[in-house]
Amino acid sequence: MSVYMYKYVLNKCGSVDSMKPPLRKLSFLFVALLVCSSAWSSDVATLLGRKEAPAGVVFEIVSDEYGLLGKLLPSVKQNIDKLRERFPGLPVAIVTHGSEQFDLMTENRNTASKTHNLVEALVAQDEIEVHVCGTHAEWYGKTPEDFPDYVDVSAAGPAQINDYIALGYEVIVLP
Repeated sequence: MSVYMYKYVLNKCGSVDSMKPPLRKLSFLFVALLVCSSAWSSDVATLLGRKEAPAGVVFEIVSDEYGLLGKLLPSVKQNIDKLRERFPGLPVAIVTHGSEQFDLMTENRNTASKTHNLVEALVAQDEIEVHVCGTHAEWYGKTPEDFPDYVDVSAAGPAQINDYIALGYEVIVLP
């Protein structure tokens, strides 16, 4: 995943050398955070095989594919159901911090209605925290007000994931 983000930064900026020093430092920090979060990644089958429940599970979704959330969320919901069947009351969160997060913008409610309906149900009925990355949104001129109330806009997706890791959550990286 860090290779993906590195290529993404290069694509947006031309080259690392052409970036201004603060942006260069930020991009390397961002990639380092992704590498750290991926180092602790797990998978559903491994978690289901454990005797004891983890403190929680966070699903990390990052890609450059618009519409990906609509494809991934039904299987994420199934995995959450399996995990909670095995470990009732397991805290679960979803952090999306790539271009796929824009499916959750209020203006896309009609074009991505299934995605919005599923996320709204996950939040309201299943008590799942759903976060998007405010930094990534800001790069595209979007603000927290561009997302519905049932979606939390975190300052930075990787930092949000690291907060969950600090609480003992297991990370499942998708796609």
